[in-house]
Amino acid sequence: MTVNYRESYDIFACNGILFNHESRVAGKLRKPQDHQGVARIRAGLQDKLYMGNLEAKRDWGYTPEYVEAMWRMMQLDNPDDFVVATGETHSVRDFLEHAFEHANLDWKKYVEIDSRYFRPTEVNILQGDASKAERIFGWRPKVKFSEL
Repeated sequence: MTVNYRESYDIFACNGILFNHESRVAGKLRKPQDHQGVARIRAGLQDKLYMGNLEAKRDWGYTPEYVEAMWRMMQLDNPDDFVVATGETHSVRDFLEHAFEHANLDWKKYVEIDSRYFRPTEVNILQGDASKAERIFGWRPKVKFSEL
């Protein structure tokens, strides 16, 4: 739709396909059980974290860097479409292990699999290629997965 409007009405419109991104602010915008579960468990406010497919692999990046990429898109002389991603994938299990390790907790004691959280059309691996963004306006992710 962005391309259609850009070409039909000669407007400056960029399309950013942003892969999963996280930050302290992003987590606060979601339901507490979704992204603050580890902290809530650590604080004694929650007993369990219910999850779906732990083997799904995602490309996770840092939200402030993705916002920078969007800003850079808007500074271009000519609008275009870009993927914003790290190019790396990690499983949901990896994410859990890192988060619980950071809280000095054993994730296996607190995480339960709940079939309600399995997606009917699950994509096993989502990985982006942001090479065009790097080539056109020099953007590349700096924050690594373990730092999220």
